Amino acid sequence: MTVSADAYLAVVTETIGRVAADQRENVARAADLIAASLRADGVVHAFGTGHSEALAMEIAGRAGGLVPTNRIALRDLVLHGGEPADVLGPKLEREPSVAHRLYELAPVRPQDVFVLASNSGVNGAMVEFASIVKERGHGLVAITSAQHSARMTSRHPSGRKLADFADVVLDNGAPYGDATLPLPGGGAVGAVSSITAALLAQQIVAEVVARLLAAGERPPVYLSANITGGDEHNAELEARYAGRIRRGA
Repeated sequence: MTVSADAYLAVVTETIGRVAADQRENVARAADLIAASLRADGVVHAFGTGHSEALAMEIAGRAGGLVPTNRIALRDLVLHGGEPADVLGPKLEREPSVAHRLYELAPVRPQDVFVLASNSGVNGAMVEFASIVKERGHGLVAITSAQHSARMTSRHPSGRKLADFADVVLDNGAPYGDATLPLPGGGAVGAVSSITAALLAQQIVAEVVARLLAAGERPPVYLSANITGGDEHNAELEARYAGRIRRGA
C-alpha cells in the first residue's frame, strides 16, 4: 500500500463507514443509557488517557455538546488532589491505584454515567477505574479497539480489560497498533482511533439529543463561546450543574 495523504484518506473513509455501520446498534444503546441518566439529573463523566483523552474532550465541554458533562484526567491528581506535577509520568496510566484517587476527586453522584476510552483497553488505571465505576453502580460505556485489545495481555492484576466491565462496548475499528499504512521494513503510519472515537462520541451525543427532543425536552447543549451570546447561554446552563462539572486545564 502506498504511503500518501490520499492512501490515508481512503483508509479513514473505509474505516469510518465500517464503524458507523457496525456500531449503529451500540451507539443507540449508549444513547439510551446516557439519556436515562440525564433524565435522572445525572452527569456524564468522560475519561481517557494518552491520545484517548481526546475522546473525553469530545464528550465534555465543547460546542454542540451536552452541558451536564465532566472531563476526568490524570492531571486531576495535581489540579484537584494536591499531588506534585512530577507524578504525571508517561507510565502513570498503567498504575491501578491512581483510579481510586481519581474517582474520589470527581464530583460524582449515584445517578451519573461514565464514558471511558482506551484503544488497548488494558492499562491498569483504566481497568481499575472501570471496576470502581461498576462497583458503585454506574452505567458504563467503553470505547476501545476490539482488534487491538484482543491481542493484548491485560496490565491489570485481575487479568481483565476495559470491555469486560462495560454495559455497552463500542469498537472504534482501529487495527492492532492503531496506524494503518505499512512502511517498508516494518512499522506503519496513519493512526485512526482518534478519528473514529470522535465519530462515535458525536453520534452518541446526537442520539441522546434526539431522544430528549422526542420526549419534548429542551436539550442542554453548549453554544460556541466564540459566538455572540455564547458565554451567557453556557453560563446559564452550567449553573444548573454547579459543583458537578469541571472544565479542567
